[in-house]
Amino acid sequence: MTREIKTLHLDSVIKNHTQDLTNKVAVITGTTSGTGFVCARELAKLGAKVLLLNRDSERSVAALAKLKEAVPNGDFEAIACDLQDFASVRGAIDAIKSKHDRLDILCNNAGVMALPDQATIDGYDVQMQTNCISHFLLTKELFPLLRKSDDARIVNHSSMARIGEPLAAEYFGKNGGNLGGDGDAEESDSFRGPRWERYHQTKLANCAFTYGLHQKLVDKKITNVKALLAHPGLALTSLQSTTAATGGMDLDIPFMAQAQSAEDGALGIIRACADKEAASGNFYGPEQWAGFPDILPPEEHLSDPHNIVTNWKGCEAAVGEFVV
Repeated sequence: MTREIKTLHLDSVIKNHTQDLTNKVAVITGTTSGTGFVCARELAKLGAKVLLLNRDSERSVAALAKLKEAVPNGDFEAIACDLQDFASVRGAIDAIKSKHDRLDILCNNAGVMALPDQATIDGYDVQMQTNCISHFLLTKELFPLLRKSDDARIVNHSSMARIGEPLAAEYFGKNGGNLGGDGDAEESDSFRGPRWERYHQTKLANCAFTYGLHQKLVDKKITNVKALLAHPGLALTSLQSTTAATGGMDLDIPFMAQAQSAEDGALGIIRACADKEAASGNFYGPEQWAGFPDILPPEEHLSDPHNIVTNWKGCEAAVGEFVV
């Protein structure tokens, strides 16, 4: 499915809800296309040095070339990072620490959606490791560098799929390939069934991580690091194409007519990364599937103690203790 969608809100957000990022260092995962690409481009335009964390591929090479073309004076640094392999994530962390002693922005943007029930090389569900656990690992290991910033932002990217059942511990364990199977076509087309439940668990986990981290920052009286959350609404990106290719959805369903552009979908994370008025705990995004990225009131279950504890314990069991 390919169609042009007019971008409506990018200029307004950049003009009214960002700031000069000269001398700031930003880390963004998943920048080969979609919201991550747009975020990297716009933060570079604002003056940030942008570290691009992606798997080594022809796509990542091509995306870097496009970013350099779009922002000729931009400062980009490509770092190999496969979120489906903890060893690769730790290698990326080592690469960052070898060159940088301070970070200002960590945007945990990358994600996969409604993939088949399969395990990563580490044994975890491919969606949970990619969307949540590896980002937890990045955040905990890079946290000391973020603490050195005057205004650090840790930005997690959720979605409308955050709405649903509470977090369950089994989705965080080494149960990849044994979490309900793939469901049937009817379930997939109506965003139901096990593959969509696994996706929901990851997107709620992104929220629980944010609000768990926010509370720990408050408890420790840490004021120079902010934990922020965003969602893109329904944005037409390669996320849907990848899902469709593995049997997760049909791109031609009427629902997709509500989609906004990838640029408008990126505005929540851009505000979280660059809005000078941002406060820890803020949640940015459209009210529903499309629209201006407002500051939203988070639903109560996003900061429910059960969800926070389930996420934190599950991630720590996988990648180690995170001391704030």
